[in-house]
Amino acid sequence: MTDLISMTIAEARNGLANKSFTSLELTDAHLAAIEAARALNAFVLETPDKARAMARAIDAKIAKGEGGPLAGIPLGIKDLFATKDVRTTACSKILGNFVPPYESTVTSQLWRDGAVMLGKLNNDEFAMGSSNETSCFGPVVNPWRREGSNTSLVPGGSSGGSASAVAALLCMGATATDTGGSIRQPAAFTATVGVKPTYGRCSRWGIVAFASSLDQAGPIARTTRDAAILMRSMAGHDPKDTTSVDRAVPDYEAAIGKSVKGMKIGIPKEYRLDGMPAEVEKLWSEGAAWLKAAGAELVEISLPHTKYALPAYYIVAPAEASSNLARYDGVRYGLRVPGRSIGEMYENTRAEGFGDEVRRRVMIGTYVLSAGYYDAYYLRAQKVRTLIKKDFEDCFAKGVNAILTPATPSAAFGIGEKGGADPVEMYLNDIFTVTVNMAGLPGIAVPAGKDAQGLPLGLQLIGRPFDEETLFSLGEVVEQAAGRFTPARWW
Repeated sequence: MTDLISMTIAEARNGLANKSFTSLELTDAHLAAIEAARALNAFVLETPDKARAMARAIDAKIAKGEGGPLAGIPLGIKDLFATKDVRTTACSKILGNFVPPYESTVTSQLWRDGAVMLGKLNNDEFAMGSSNETSCFGPVVNPWRREGSNTSLVPGGSSGGSASAVAALLCMGATATDTGGSIRQPAAFTATVGVKPTYGRCSRWGIVAFASSLDQAGPIARTTRDAAILMRSMAGHDPKDTTSVDRAVPDYEAAIGKSVKGMKIGIPKEYRLDGMPAEVEKLWSEGAAWLKAAGAELVEISLPHTKYALPAYYIVAPAEASSNLARYDGVRYGLRVPGRSIGEMYENTRAEGFGDEVRRRVMIGTYVLSAGYYDAYYLRAQKVRTLIKKDFEDCFAKGVNAILTPATPSAAFGIGEKGGADPVEMYLNDIFTVTVNMAGLPGIAVPAGKDAQGLPLGLQLIGRPFDEETLFSLGEVVEQAAGRFTPARWW
């Protein structure tokens, strides 16, 4: 059964088409792997009965030659995506045992194309976090460990369950969301491939909202090809989401293996941070050399407003969060803690239902939107955002096809190691990723090497709006040069 779970989506798709095995066999192998890996805490809800029923239905379709592009492929779904008749909590106590009567657009498209749901994956509460330690279900454990150490490491966040499950071979791919790096950072920490599409490329309908102008759904997979296969099913126009863009969805998989000769790759000087580990710097140079060897041209570029991105992000995102999370009041659904008045009931419910990090961000967001502070903070942050976007536009106008940067400032760290006394320490993990969300651009994180302790490190490629295909072509070059890594099994 091990070989059934160690295949890529592309390999499994061929095996299913050739009738080498059935979707039910593939699903059963993954369900057994999930059961054996509960120490990772990647899944917050397993749905074995639903998975087997979906697999049987797909097997019947495959037999008739009617299977879709993802026919029979078992996937994990981040607990931020509403799944009809299956509990969806955003990993927050405030949603309690909420069971949506509807399906998110992204997941409905995956089921339309024949995918199988194994269960719901752990994430930071309301996607607020960079380490998957804020979930009400407890932290996710990274399947990777430092050489010679048993210390439990974080898988990154907020899509830590998605990254951990894909890296540990518990599912063939997973849905994830990215507001400030929540797909790319966990992908880098677990040696998986994570894609944050252009804002508006994938529908946000039916995904629990954190910061509506920044959130974007995308895939986490084992290879760039697998990510491209998933992305094609996840993307597309949705009239139910007013920010969804009405553009044809290209065949992303066709971009894999395409020549990158003559492409201009920008290397931004502002991403060379003081105190950046030498191994991250070295990996960045290696990645640039691999792209150059494949025929790309390297050019130094400047993104002068980069230094303002993190502070501006941590004003815009909490402001939108405070507005989005106002709906969780104990009245309509989820947790309700009674009080002597409706005001007290609101207070009690929100105090008990939200965790520390969510409360912190809601308070920051409410403050920056309040009378007297709106202009000083929120409005100014939005102006900075415009300048960040313009920095990228200027580079692309000069013929730059994509930008190469590190994905994270370090490899995975231990659970409980960061952010305890100073939350800002945790926020600094997003330093290379938030600019992409602020500008609404696509980004991909690809495994590119390991640090001195044997932990994976990733490189990030940032593309022009709606040019994910170039990122897949370039990401494949890095992947081929670096090779693929899998964690040694200990769980």
